[in-house]
Amino acid sequence: MENTFNFNTVSQYNDFNNHETLHPMVSVLDFSKAVQRNGGRMTFGIYAIFLKEVECGDLKYGREVYDYQDRTLVFLAPGQVIEVDSNGSYYQPKGQGLIFHQDLILGTSLAKKMDQYHFFSYHSNEALHLSTREKKLVLDCFSKIEYELQQSIDRHSKEIMVSNIELFLNYCIRFYDRQFITREHINKGILAKFEELLNSYFNSARPKEKGLPSVSYFAEQLHLSANYFGDLIKKDTGKSAKEYVQTKIIEIAKEKIYDRNRSLSEISYDLGFKYPQHFTRLFKQKTGFTPNEYRGLN
Repeated sequence: MENTFNFNTVSQYNDFNNHETLHPMVSVLDFSKAVQRNGGRMTFGIYAIFLKEVECGDLKYGREVYDYQDRTLVFLAPGQVIEVDSNGSYYQPKGQGLIFHQDLILGTSLAKKMDQYHFFSYHSNEALHLSTREKKLVLDCFSKIEYELQQSIDRHSKEIMVSNIELFLNYCIRFYDRQFITREHINKGILAKFEELLNSYFNSARPKEKGLPSVSYFAEQLHLSANYFGDLIKKDTGKSAKEYVQTKIIEIAKEKIYDRNRSLSEISYDLGFKYPQHFTRLFKQKTGFTPNEYRGLN
C-alpha cells in the first residue's frame, strides 16, 4: 500500500526528516539527516522548496515526472501534492530544503508579492536548474536563515528571516529568466507549436462552438502550466500570452472584414465572441478603429 503523508505544519515535516524544530513557522533542512525511505504520496499545507542533489526515484507532481537532475530546485505551495516512486526500494534523501508556513509572512511585504512568484504553480516538468554559482547563492540564502534560527528569537527575527526568504525568491526569478534564455531553442519550438495551435483553432469551427480560447487551453495543449507558459511567451515575444492571442484574433479579423458579403456580427461570432460589441471594443482598442471604420478604409 502506498505511503501517504500530510504535512500541514513545519514541525510535522521536521519530524519526518529527523530535524529539531527551532521555529514553528520556518525551517532549513539537510535531507542527509533523514532516515531512509521508500517513497510515497505527500500533501503539503506549507511552502516547500527542495534543492535535490541525488537521484532518489521519480518525483511526480500530478501525472508528470519532474524535469529533474542534480542542482534542481522544486517549489511547492500549500495544497500541492507530490509523489516519490522508488519502485519499492529504500533510498537515502540528500540535498537541502526550505519550508515555511504562510502565517510567517502575514503582514509583510512578501505576503503581498507571493503571487508574483509564478514558479510555485509551475508544472512538474518546469523545475529550475541551477548553475554551480547559482547553487552557491541559494545555499548562502539558506545559510543566513539557518543562522537566524540558531539565535534566540527576538523582535528582529521574523523580519530578518522573511527578508532572506524574499531575497532567495527574487534570485529565483532571475535564475528563471536565465533559464528561459539558455533554453531558447526549446522555447522557440513551443512558440512555433503555439502559433500552429492558434491557426488550427481559428481555422476550425471551434471558435463558434466553444468561444474564444483561453491561455490555459493552449498551455494544456502544450503540457505546460498556465503561469510557466505565460512567462515563457512574455520573455520570448514581449507580449503576454493573452495579448499574443488577441493579436492573432485581430489579424484574422482584418482579413475577414475585407469580405463585404459578411456582416460584422457574423464575423464576431465566427471568431468566438459571444457579443458583437465585445469584438468591436477589442478591435478599437488594438487598431484605433471600429470594425466598421476599418472596413470603410479598404
